[in-house]
Amino acid sequence: MLFLRALIVVPFFLVGVGCGLQNRTTETQTASSLGPVAGVQPVLATEAVADDPDDPAIWLHPSDPSQSLIVATNKAKAPSGALVVFGLDGKTRQTVAGLDRPNNVDVEYGLLVGGRPMDIAVVTERLKGRLRIFEIGPKGVRDVTSDGATQVFADRSGEEAAPMGVGLYRRPRDGSIFAIVAPKAGPRQGYLGQYKLEDDGRGRVKATFVRAFGRFSGVGEIEAVAVDDELGFVYYADEGDGVHQYHADPDHPARDQEIAHFAQKGFRADREGIAIYAGPGGTGYLVCTDQLPASSEYHVFRRENPAAGEIAVFRGGADSTDGIEITSRPAGPKFPRGLMVAMNSAGRNFLIYRWEDIAAVLEKR
Repeated sequence: MLFLRALIVVPFFLVGVGCGLQNRTTETQTASSLGPVAGVQPVLATEAVADDPDDPAIWLHPSDPSQSLIVATNKAKAPSGALVVFGLDGKTRQTVAGLDRPNNVDVEYGLLVGGRPMDIAVVTERLKGRLRIFEIGPKGVRDVTSDGATQVFADRSGEEAAPMGVGLYRRPRDGSIFAIVAPKAGPRQGYLGQYKLEDDGRGRVKATFVRAFGRFSGVGEIEAVAVDDELGFVYYADEGDGVHQYHADPDHPARDQEIAHFAQKGFRADREGIAIYAGPGGTGYLVCTDQLPASSEYHVFRRENPAAGEIAVFRGGADSTDGIEITSRPAGPKFPRGLMVAMNSAGRNFLIYRWEDIAAVLEKR
């Protein structure tokens, strides 16, 4: 994700949460080697999804950032499973039902299809063992999946063939776009699958297997995947063990070599959603979720060298968070420095945070 992808969501009964507060951060005494854990208040919540929210992603409008969209999954069996589109006000704009247990979603920009650039949202459809691909734009999404050409983990069976996590990578040197996919279960070596997304010649998008890579501890599973397009790294959360860093380019000379293994200490529950706040010149932050009930916590690492250790921990009132997303790009007057979106189990929705309020925590460290 070149410039942190972020989302906003809110349950109808939480709209306006945090609005008007002069100070949106509070300090609470909870376990952290860095001292008290700061609390950051959401400013919005999305409307609730019908069944079970899981993961958000953000599409940034090219000319009017305030009209950007959030896409998120309702993780249920077909016909209830859906991709849900929200505006930055948290209101539901579109629901595409009929997906068979969609887990994670990510957004990327400028895939060439039929000779024109297409922005896409890619969803893992777990019970069908495939990717679902949607064109995304100001009016919402439309399905552009190539029939029978987006299966993943075709050489595996059972839960090892069931896709869950996904992160998209746009290679700077040629604009090629890849999906990096994590299944429900997998081997100790080569857990992740990487697929090139391409025009199938009929105006739709196919997925071609490129490589299997990535080490797994064998504890829990791997779901959360985040890609830093600009720096060329992929990060994924080994739930019971830490965060792994690899090169995202399948042609990189060191593509099979693990760059770093960090976030091994300080977490009290599963390591879940990962997102990147991309600053200028390779600076910024990597944020990883500690999936705690009632109020999940978010561990912050420097983008320049996340393996040096976390620099802050904050909580935001979201329950048992799975996916998160972040963007550092301005998203209209409400979000001039970007935002973070976090899945909230209790409300069946997503909570939205201004980056300024998170930055206030980081500036104290």
